[in-house]
Amino acid sequence: MENFHPFVLPFVLGAYLLLILCIYKYVRWVRQFDRFQRTVIWKNIFSGKLLPAIWEMFKECLLHLRITKKNWRLGYMHRSIAFGWFLLIVVGAIESRLGTPKHFHFWVAIFYRYFHQAPPTTQSAVVFTHIMDALLLYVLSGITLAFVKKIHSRILGMRRATKHTVMDNTIRIALWCIFPLRLLSESLSACLYHNGGFLTQTIGDLFSPTVAQVLELPSWTLYSIALCIFFILLPFSRYMHIFTEIFLIYFRKLGVKERVKMTGYTKFELSACSRCGMCIDRCPLYKDLGILDVQSVYLLRNLRNLEHHKDIVEAGKNCLLCSQCAEDCPVDIDLMSIRRISRDKGELDTDGNYKYLHKVKAFNSIGRVAYFGGCMSQLTPAVGASMERIFQAAGQKYWYMDKERTICCGRPLAQQGFNKQAAELRRKNTELIHSSGATALITSCPICYNAFKNEYQLHIPVYHHTEYIDQLIRCGKLQVDKGDLKVTYHDPCELGRGCNIYDEPRHVLQAVATLLDTENDRENSLCCGMNLGNTVITLDQQTTIRNTALNNLTAPNPDMVVTACPMCKRAFQHGGTDVEIKDIAEIVANRVKS
Repeated sequence: MENFHPFVLPFVLGAYLLLILCIYKYVRWVRQFDRFQRTVIWKNIFSGKLLPAIWEMFKECLLHLRITKKNWRLGYMHRSIAFGWFLLIVVGAIESRLGTPKHFHFWVAIFYRYFHQAPPTTQSAVVFTHIMDALLLYVLSGITLAFVKKIHSRILGMRRATKHTVMDNTIRIALWCIFPLRLLSESLSACLYHNGGFLTQTIGDLFSPTVAQVLELPSWTLYSIALCIFFILLPFSRYMHIFTEIFLIYFRKLGVKERVKMTGYTKFELSACSRCGMCIDRCPLYKDLGILDVQSVYLLRNLRNLEHHKDIVEAGKNCLLCSQCAEDCPVDIDLMSIRRISRDKGELDTDGNYKYLHKVKAFNSIGRVAYFGGCMSQLTPAVGASMERIFQAAGQKYWYMDKERTICCGRPLAQQGFNKQAAELRRKNTELIHSSGATALITSCPICYNAFKNEYQLHIPVYHHTEYIDQLIRCGKLQVDKGDLKVTYHDPCELGRGCNIYDEPRHVLQAVATLLDTENDRENSLCCGMNLGNTVITLDQQTTIRNTALNNLTAPNPDMVVTACPMCKRAFQHGGTDVEIKDIAEIVANRVKS
């Protein structure tokens, strides 16, 4: 057979095995989608969302723009390897098709310099040769950075690189060998046949033809073997993300989301993680406490490999659910939902524990808004009292639905894996709100807001009190005076990263005070450490995390630290600072014009 040599067999075998294994895995995972997820897919599959999905695949799977925005050095490393290899394949296929039009096999493009020994004579052939050399150099620059990252990650802007399994380390070595071996092989062929470009011919000229004659075939063989090893190990390693992210982006564009149980979609999310380690550096457990091996990258790894059950349980529980890792994840994996899935306690039977719920009755709130302070507001009553003054000043009729007899929103239970019990609380709250006739729901607790907004199916609008106050001020229903207070603002995790509410609180504060900037705010805001997500760390460890956040807020020397979460307020009030801590509703209530 023309354009064939036995050394290509490892590559061909690896390529076919990779294709078969990937098809098998993806078909099996799709079959594990639940009924709701399948319905979403069929409902939207012909909705025109394919083109936006393809554009995002190009931006994120090849160009890695999300990583680049957060860390340009890491972005370049990932992009040069992914996009550079992609272009090597595409441009190489075009070059080999033009160079060997009558005897083309798919492996010819991979080993083109060996099979096409004639020196480039036409202008187009010369251009292709130099382009291929430039692309190879581009990929090699990324491989070099990956090697540097392994040795000293801080050079690439990471305090800590991910600890990998033996399998992942093995396939990484195979990947690192592929392109240097390709460079060596093409250079040796260039020495013998003078068919290289600016890079391979220059290196080839350093060899004597006698040495090149001896080394050429072994070099091409090793290149083929390295490709084979990489392909065969890929479906069982972190590099499965190369193809999986493509499908994940498409499913996500169609509207598929995580459920309360692990499904096939979860398998796609687990395998889309490249274990880049970007979720480690800013995790409060690592940054402030030095705790490692519980970050999302390790939880996903263990869930994917179905190993170390104890580690899965511990990593699942030992998390603040502050969403910082989700904010940093370049693949946009729904890490918080997967974390809750790993905590599932559905086997626990609590039937009969919620009999008291029937005693809570709805208030006739037709024409009124419903106000839900939340459990933590019961411990910070000034927040609820301030909201009542704001309602009265705005002439807004309201129903304070949990002032005397409260029902939890259910999210704290869901965060700990009590999904069945949380669903029962959601059912009762939904019944109360719908039967009340309320026109809108306002809550002061970001945890409750996230639940009502994203986990309930309410037929009325849901607002956090910062959104609602902002609307009142903007439309002129609430008149406020701007004082001379200088304040800093703390973005609560559930309100900011959880619900993307950043601007409204700042609009409100700018209307009543002078807002100072802090080093870590908005999506980079620091967790107060006292949330309900973690039941593992000690009070002293929570205090350490809290103090880091409080130091950030007091660094600009404000007159007051303002937050929009009763839990964060309570945490900071016990921080021993002389700076006054207030909720945003309190400062607004004190500035209402009489």
